[in-house]
This record gives sequence, structure tokens and C-alpha cells, in this order.
Amino acid sequence: MTVITLTGKRVLLTQADAFMGPTLRDVFAEAGAEVLATTCDLIEPDEADAIVSDAGRIDVLLANLALPAPTTPATEVDDLEWERGFQQMVHPLFRLCRAVLPQMMERRAGKVLLIGSAAALRGMKRTSSYSAARGAQLAYIQALGVEMAPHNVQVNAIAQNFVENPTYFPPSVQANPAFQERLRREVPLGRLVSAQEDAQFAAYLCSEAANCFVGQVFPVCGGWVTR
Repeated sequence: MTVITLTGKRVLLTQADAFMGPTLRDVFAEAGAEVLATTCDLIEPDEADAIVSDAGRIDVLLANLALPAPTTPATEVDDLEWERGFQQMVHPLFRLCRAVLPQMMERRAGKVLLIGSAAALRGMKRTSSYSAARGAQLAYIQALGVEMAPHNVQVNAIAQNFVENPTYFPPSVQANPAFQERLRREVPLGRLVSAQEDAQFAAYLCSEAANCFVGQVFPVCGGWVTR
């Protein structure tokens, strides 16, 4: 079996201190990548352009974008909550891709991987604003992936849930008996996917071994039942 290597790759990782950021940073570095990590929230319109410009050559964009998911009933979602999801997860994704893709197209080489959410793959109560933003991310990646494929640039997404991470499943949540019962009830695997497992899959998708995937959304959910 081929060992995944990212030696010589310059990887721009966003929100490196949240969601999957810490583990992605470690796993990609272990695979030989030079990880350019940023912790900016990317809300300001010019931040993405500045980060990409400062980074120089970028072989891989790891769009790790998240915010704590609200649990507001749909009829009570206000404009601020609705806009926040798009400002923190959708607009930065668009701006990052717009900034980084020209150099990848010119070299005819590059990868963009969104670390997204499976919240967009099935309806869940009290998550309308969050799921809408996550769904917009996936739709953008699917369209972008098809458009970039002729330029030999691969754009894909991981849509995850029940994956160990400090933003959505911190130790305090994992230790809750009600959450443990939920895992047994809803997740065939019976446990969270480990952060290491998820990051290693991301490393594979960003390697030369995965050049055949374009515009794909890969669910990583511990066998999450999607009924």
C-alpha cells in the first residue's frame, strides 16, 4: 500500500486553532508538508487576499472553517444568526478560492479541500441557519470542482459529523451519558471518528494519489444513519 506523502507541498490551513485545525496541522506536517497556519476568522473582505498574497506559492488550500452551531428554532432565527454562518463559513471559502485558484491554474496543479459538515446532508431540527451555510459550502465546492478539473486542479470536500474535535465534540460533551447513548443509537460505528482518522483521510485527498476526485463530497460520519 502506498504511503501518503506531501513532501514539498505548501499547505495553507485556515482556523488552525479550531475545529479540525490542530490535528490537520500535525498530520500534514508528519506527511512532509510545510503547513502555513492562520487563525484569522476571515470575516473582513480583504483578509483572504492578504493571507494568500503573503503565503506565496500554495499547493493545497485546507479550508477549515467553523463556528459553534446554533440550536435556534427556525421561526426564531434572526438576521444576525443567519448572516453569521455565511460570514464565517461561506464568504471566506469563496474569497480564499478566488484568491488562490489563479496561481494553481497557471501551474496546472493544486488542491482545495473543504473541511465541511454533514449537517447539509440530512435535515436536523433547530439547525436551519447552520445547515444552510454548510449546504452552501458544499454546493460551491461541487460546482467549483467541475470547473477546475480541466485545469488539473482538484477541489473536493469532507462532510463530517461525529468526528472528534474541540469545536463540536469537546471532552465535556463526549463524557455526557446522554451523548454516549446518542452515539450508540445513531452511529453504527458506535463511537466518534477520531481526529487522526479524519485528518489522515484529508491528507490522502490532498496527495497525488487522489488526483481522480473532482467536485466530490465525502461523508465522514462513523457510518451515520442518514434516514
